[in-house]
Amino acid sequence: MPEAPLPEVVEVARDLIRFDTTNYGGGRSKGEREAAEYVGAYLESIGLTPEYYEPIPLRTNVMARVPGRDRSKPALVLHGHLDVVPAIAEDWSVDPFAGEIKDGLLWGRGAVDMKDMDAMILTSVADILRAGDQPERDLVLTFFADEENGGVEGSALVVRDRPEWFAGATEAISEVGGYSITAGGRRAYLLQTGEKALIWIRLVARGIAAHGSRFHPENAITRLTEAVAALGRTEWPVRLTDTTRELLEGLAALTGASADDPDALADATGAASGFIRSTLRTTANPTGLTAGYKHNVIPDRAEALIDVRVLPGTEEAALADIRRIVGDDVEVEVVVQDIGLEVPFEGALVDAMVAALGRHDPGTPVIPYLMGGGTDNKALSRLGIAGFGFAPLRLPADLDFTGMFHGVDERVPIDALVFGKTVLTDLLRTY
Repeated sequence: MPEAPLPEVVEVARDLIRFDTTNYGGGRSKGEREAAEYVGAYLESIGLTPEYYEPIPLRTNVMARVPGRDRSKPALVLHGHLDVVPAIAEDWSVDPFAGEIKDGLLWGRGAVDMKDMDAMILTSVADILRAGDQPERDLVLTFFADEENGGVEGSALVVRDRPEWFAGATEAISEVGGYSITAGGRRAYLLQTGEKALIWIRLVARGIAAHGSRFHPENAITRLTEAVAALGRTEWPVRLTDTTRELLEGLAALTGASADDPDALADATGAASGFIRSTLRTTANPTGLTAGYKHNVIPDRAEALIDVRVLPGTEEAALADIRRIVGDDVEVEVVVQDIGLEVPFEGALVDAMVAALGRHDPGTPVIPYLMGGGTDNKALSRLGIAGFGFAPLRLPADLDFTGMFHGVDERVPIDALVFGKTVLTDLLRTY
């Protein structure tokens, strides 16, 4: 018997995964142009007129506006990014860019970050328009380049050079929110209402170049590694915001545990605990080391890359702490720095997102959370647009979904994609 056809949302997500849009950072990328042209062709196929903006060769952004029934209402931005982080193929059990379907899941780089949501946006709008209907309000569909490099060659340039794309918009929806977790044997959805600030820093240690056989206390690599170890092993204290207080209260109600021990409460969420614990404090993770050029030469310079994420409003205090931790012999260079975001868990859009989930998974709580990473909502905030994370996925309790972000064997359940598209379509019809 022939295999049953795949749901369209799965087909589109699979197609997008097959475009290798690897972003290595620092301006090194395979580019998003082919994926953006695919998105543009899909938008044209459902009667929309895409606009492209490519400020840097191959770094293509694409947008289309969908007229709503009530154009007096503020427009809603639905946005995704088309780039992905690198995938080392030999570490994977499947080809990371094949878009393979296996065991009821779609596998590949971008399956959760975030070509799944890109596909959900496209097919949700397609369902509405093909039915001869309209969304409740204008939608601004935007697919950015370079999000995995902080958006410096993507959303930052679009917001600067094409602000008219977002005329009349006051709110936005994107990735890393709306997915389910399981705690205390119960399911709940995390709705993202904030993001930590990103600070990418470079530590630089200097010494004196010399022969590798020397007695040589002024070794740049030794200085650097001592600083990296000190920073990487720092236990940053818990510091709650309005969002994380509400998160802990919601988890306490879900599990019956006390909110007095935030880390223990986060651990009750199982596989999601790594994401949740990171929202409670500063994190500073070493992610790269560069030094030396020959086995018997002591180099005069050594560098390390550190990915720092801090709670909104604590950026300068965190940098001061980092300089104290690494000491005076190591320079701290800020490579990229952006802002943190936090909006209240209230208002008509929040109510609509909660209600849409409730119609398709009745009785399941929805809890706000502050994401440890970042999205292109930060760029849109410069236009006064309040951003949320709402890529609704109902997930099995035993799937380490948060571990898929930038991980090996990234994958998403097919039925979760179908659920997400259904919920998102419902939201766009009614809000």
